[in-house]
Amino acid sequence: MPDSADAMLEGGCACGGLRYRLTSAPMFVHCCHCTSCQTETGSAFVLNALIEADRVETLRGAAEPVPTPSESGRGQTIWRCPQCQVALWSNYAGMGGAVRFVRGGTLDRPAALEPDIHIYTRSKLPWVGLPEGARTAETYYDVAGVWPPESLARRQAALDRYRKQAG
Repeated sequence: MPDSADAMLEGGCACGGLRYRLTSAPMFVHCCHCTSCQTETGSAFVLNALIEADRVETLRGAAEPVPTPSESGRGQTIWRCPQCQVALWSNYAGMGGAVRFVRGGTLDRPAALEPDIHIYTRSKLPWVGLPEGARTAETYYDVAGVWPPESLARRQAALDRYRKQAG
């Protein structure tokens, strides 16, 4: 994760019509190897920076929601640039609009974020190598058992704010 000096990472879509800024470091970073992410991205995996929705500041443009199936079967909403259709972030059913899964590849400096865990490694392509000692999970995992306490507290606060606003 970026240090405090680098916490305000910026990113955007391919055409430049949509720009955003992360106003803090993410809570956690996944590298997901599920078949849904492979299909949606046309790649071997996706890097997702999990961050509170209110810590993603839109600088230009407006993303459009696209409901999409997910590996869990509960679905997700992928937010895309209306012009070039690049996926910028997702919201998953379990966290509603409280947490965004920002696509690391849309950051201006994608190398600034390293994965905290590689998930759905059961469907990892055999030629993709993982760093020695990398934390992995064959499917998803127990968030409470893996995330650091400060990230768990941030997640809970985001969920509480979202539920309060939703009524």
